[in-house]
Amino acid sequence: MGYVTEEIKGLVGSKGPVQTAASPIDADMLRRFVQGVMEPDPAHWDEELATARFGEGGLPAPPLFPGHAFRREPGDPDPLDRLAEDPDWDGAAGGGIGGLPMIDLPLKRILNGGTEAEFLQLARVGDTISSQAEYVEITEREGRSGTMVIVKVRTTYTNQDGDVLARVTNSLIRR
Repeated sequence: MGYVTEEIKGLVGSKGPVQTAASPIDADMLRRFVQGVMEPDPAHWDEELATARFGEGGLPAPPLFPGHAFRREPGDPDPLDRLAEDPDWDGAAGGGIGGLPMIDLPLKRILNGGTEAEFLQLARVGDTISSQAEYVEITEREGRSGTMVIVKVRTTYTNQDGDVLARVTNSLIRR
């Protein structure tokens, strides 16, 4: 053991910058998402049903939509272009999720340790989604195959009024 130094422990509570989607949710964006996840609830496209069930405010998006509201703008570079220069790049690069500071560890393998989600209200057509990531826990554990570091990152999603839509916590296992 001994990977989680005082400096790394000091990252707990660090927040990345607030990131805001380039455009508000529109009906076409919602339609594509609903079709892509095969959501059968007509309240996502039927205004009358949506108003009867959820009240005024626009068509509601499914609970997990806020995490998918961020799109590259036309002309923005494709982040996967880096693979042409570095075929071993894993996309994670040691952390830095949501603009958080990198965690300097010699453990290069990253495994998904699970996701927890808390939904407070649904995003609606017309909402502009923002997110902010935060390190909430960094711990070290001894496993059967050696030492691992578990990094928990909570991302909070809000709308343009600052209303919290969801909090999603991802656990990353570094080995």
